[in-house]
Order: sequence, then structure tokens, then C-alpha cells
Amino acid sequence: MVLEWDGWITIGVILSVFVILVRGWAPSDMVMVAGAVFLGVAGVIDVKTVFGGMVNPGVLAIGALFVVAAAMRETGVIDVVGARLLGSARTEGAALRRLAVSVVPLSAFLNNTPVVAMLVPMLSNWSRKNQVAPSKLLIPLSYMAILGGTCTLIGTSTTIVVNGLMKEQFEHFTALGQGNFADGLRRIEMFEISMLGLPFALIGVVYLLTIGRRLLPERSDLLKESSSGSRDYLVDMRLEPSCRLVGDTIEVAGLRHLPGLFLVEIVRKGKGITPVRPDEVLHADDVLTFTGVLSTIVDLERIPGLVPTADAGYEAEAPRARDKALSEAVISDRSPVIGKTVRDAEFRALYNAAIVAVHRGGQRIRGRVGDIVLQAGDTLLLQADPHFIRAHRYSRDFFLVGGVEEARAVRNDKAFIALGLLLVLIGLMSFGPLLGLDIALAAALIAGLMVLTQCISPAVARESLDLRTLMTIGGAIALGEALKQTGGAEYLVAQFNVDSPYVMLAAIYIITSILTECVTTKGAAVIMFHIGLATAAQLDVSPRPFAIAVVFAAAASFVTPLGYQTNLMVYGPGGYRFTDYIKTGLPLNLVLTTIGIIAIPFIWPF
Repeated sequence: MVLEWDGWITIGVILSVFVILVRGWAPSDMVMVAGAVFLGVAGVIDVKTVFGGMVNPGVLAIGALFVVAAAMRETGVIDVVGARLLGSARTEGAALRRLAVSVVPLSAFLNNTPVVAMLVPMLSNWSRKNQVAPSKLLIPLSYMAILGGTCTLIGTSTTIVVNGLMKEQFEHFTALGQGNFADGLRRIEMFEISMLGLPFALIGVVYLLTIGRRLLPERSDLLKESSSGSRDYLVDMRLEPSCRLVGDTIEVAGLRHLPGLFLVEIVRKGKGITPVRPDEVLHADDVLTFTGVLSTIVDLERIPGLVPTADAGYEAEAPRARDKALSEAVISDRSPVIGKTVRDAEFRALYNAAIVAVHRGGQRIRGRVGDIVLQAGDTLLLQADPHFIRAHRYSRDFFLVGGVEEARAVRNDKAFIALGLLLVLIGLMSFGPLLGLDIALAAALIAGLMVLTQCISPAVARESLDLRTLMTIGGAIALGEALKQTGGAEYLVAQFNVDSPYVMLAAIYIITSILTECVTTKGAAVIMFHIGLATAAQLDVSPRPFAIAVVFAAAASFVTPLGYQTNLMVYGPGGYRFTDYIKTGLPLNLVLTTIGIIAIPFIWPF
């Protein structure tokens, strides 16, 4: 086979893209898009192909799923799961077992990136509280999320991208009259890959609970990083009858060893209970007094039904609370609230804000927050309108005013709506295609309903779109299409000159796995999909096992932090080194690769 000039240019550009990504010289989205644009300018592909990947159904479905996952976070569904996740676990082994039974199924139906993003700070706090090195938990968290993603069509964006490519190629080969070949490119069913994904997940979990657990480093030095310099606030929180903590003991509710926070007292029917025992059962209308760091107080404030009581102006109802934000303000010596108690300061009338907690530098405040007499220099944690900071940044009443990151009010009242819409999405993605409904349309429909039902605001929905990921995939699709159109894929396959589909399947699986560890998962999957397609055509066999091999080789990435986004997300918080991933992930990769190469031809015959 003779390759024309446009094919050589395409192969050269793709190799250059991979080198740049491996060396880390430029961001993946910029590199992929630049490579596609270069091929367009060179006349290798037309402008429709250059930018066609951006509107690929798989890419659009992933964008919609970003919104769905963000809505689950905004409504507190993921928070509730996270709070119940570890329960009474106090040891590393118990925590890993609880992660296994929750993270894997959760990641099967939600994009694993937001799942890991939510659980990383929670696990880091739990580690400090229980004196367990975060490095013992965070790589397993990432790996379990990856394994869960291989169990369903919507668990990982890699599968959705390949599914979108299969749909396009199915229509292409059907139009050419190659019905038998096109049949191998029919869409992936919702639970089709579960036949291999579930064994992958089971084997991976067993490995992480046994051999992998022993290979993980113990970076206990992270536990010594204290929050010295953090402000200690005093806050009173009332348990409303609807709060999920009512009826739990202090131990079960997770209030005994909160990171950087101490439960000082419980006031029940006017009587104080101190010291608070671990087996003390929480009752409705109990008032809990805490002292400690801001970040954990913010976490408490996000629990539905746990309401600050210092200021009667505090908005507890979810619809109104959504329009508020947490801010910090330091009282100046000219403030009119000096000398008044928190209860009598009338902060709502003066500033349209409510006092949540109080910090006084150099000393620990005692008593009830509402009874504290405010002084110059006190730092207040406030629930205020979003424009509070702008309005009072230069006010003479405050020395300093600032916002609190990650303190947006949770839309708790929309939790059941969001959960119901998620179940509808799963149903539509499972059975919708039988009725002619594409998964991209199903995902877009549910994402739109999430916004219309106010499970997520339009602004936050836009923020949730990971444009870098979407551009990376779009650019990679253009490069893959160029490789196909110019005959580059067929040329590369012809160089192997092997007639055995089993050998070629193994080669494609291994090469995809290696490329995934070096560059982006989606980019490697798109390029190798087209090579797998050319391989099947040359050997005159079904392309389906090759497509499935690309899915699992690209999605199950454990050997480097670069191979998958969740691996990179836990890199810093876990205090990991690059070699930690090789030591822990390489054995798992080798085992799953062997199983995949052997099992795929039996489940999806040639």
C-alpha cells in the first residue's frame, strides 16, 4: 500500500501532537485543536471535519452529563452520599471497604470526575480526624471511580465518545451497502459493557483491598499539616426535626472528631449538656455549640436542617437561601454594632446580612453566640446577599470584607427532583434508542430539565461545562477522521502484516493502554478507534471487539497520573509521587489487560 502526501502529513501531525502532550509543552485542548486546524489549513481535511468533532453526539452528550452531575452536587445528593459514605469507619481498611461499595456504583451512573472532586476533601478531612494517611485512600478512590465508570455506557466519557463514533461509522458503512460490517458498529447498549466491566470492577476492588493496599505509600507527614493560623469561630446550630442527624448518636452522626472543630455543648430544653459523650443521642430542636475552623463550619452549614441560631435573620429555607452567600467581615472601630450583642445588633436591618459565627483573635470565645458583645476586630461569618462584598468593601464599618469559597447554598429542596431526573436519564439511555431517541438528546433533555426545575442555575450549569475536555475530544475526533480519510489508519495497520485478529486485538489493546498513560484518554481512544476500524476491515472481521477493546484500554488507566483526570486530581492532596502510580497501578493494569484481551473475543466475537 502506497501512502499519499496527505496521509504522511496526518501521521506526522498526530505523532507531533503525542510528543507535545507527553513532554507537557502545551495544554491538551490547545494541542488537539491546533493539530486539527493545521490539517485543515494544509488542505488535508475540510473545515467541516476540522470542527465537526465539537458537535459529535458523544461530545454533546458528555457536555450535558457535566450539567447533570453538577446538579447532583448543587442539590446536595452527592453531599448526602458522602456524609453517609464512611459512617462509623475509623480504620483504613473499613474506609476502603465502604468506598468500594459506594464509589463503584455511584461512578457507574455519574461522571466520575465530579464524584472524585466531591470526595477528595471529605476523605482528606476524615484522614486527619482518624490519623490515617490520605495517601492510603486517595489513589484507591480514583481507581474505584475509574472501575465503576467501566460498568455502564454513561459511567465514563470515553465510552460515550467511542459510542458516538460507532454511530457515525454505522451510518457510513450502511450507506455504502456494507451491512454485515456495519452491524458490528451498532450502538453500545446501556449495560452491554457490564459483562466485562463488572468483572473488571470486582477484580480491581479485591486487588485494592489486598495487594494494592500494601503497595500504597504512607505519607503521614501530611497529617502534621495543621490549620495553625486558621480562625476559630464560635457557632450555635439548631437541629430541626427534618434534619437527618436526629436520632443518631454523636459518634454515628460524625460530630465527635470533626477536623478543626470541637463540639462544646448541647443545649436541650434550656439545659446544657457538657461534656458531650459519643453515645449522646441527638434530639430535634437541640442547639449544638461548636468552636473551630471556617471550612468545617461551612460544611456543617450545608447539612439540611442544621441551622445557625445566633441571628433571627438567617435564611434557612432553601429557595431563599440560594440567593445568599457566605462572607467574612472584620468589624472596624467605627462600626455601630460595637458594644451590642449579636442578637441585638440588627445586622439584617443594617446590612441585609445575618451573623452565622464569630471569631475573636487571640482568645477562644465562650458562651452562646447570640450573647456575645461585639468588639472592634471581631471577625463575623455572615450570610448575605451576593453583592454584600461589593457594597461594603470600602465601608468605614469594616476593616476587611471577603467571600468564602465553596460556600454556595445547597438546593436541598430539589434533591428528590434531581434524583428522579437522574433515574429517568438512566431509563432513557437504556431504552430510548429502541424508540429512536439518541443518548445525546436524552442527556440534553435531562440537563435542560435540571435547569428548568431549578436543580441548578443557568450560570452554574455553564460553569460546569469542562470546555478543556470537550475541546480535547473534538480536536481528537478531527485528527482521527483525518487518519481515516487519508488512508493513514490502513497504512499503519498494513505494517503489522498479521492475519490473526486475536493478535491484532491484543496489539491494539496494549498500544491504546500505553498511549492513554502518556497522553489524554479521549485522544488515544479516538485515534485507536480508527486504527481498530481499519484493522477489522483489512481482516474482514467484525469491528465491534476492536471498538470495545479501545473502550476498556482507554477507560481503565492506572499507571500514571496523566492517564486519567481523577488520577491527577488526587495527586497533590495525597502527597503522591509519579512512581506511586506505577508501583500500585501497573500490576492492576497488567491483570486487567490480560483479562480484557482474553475475554473480549468471547463476549464480542469476531
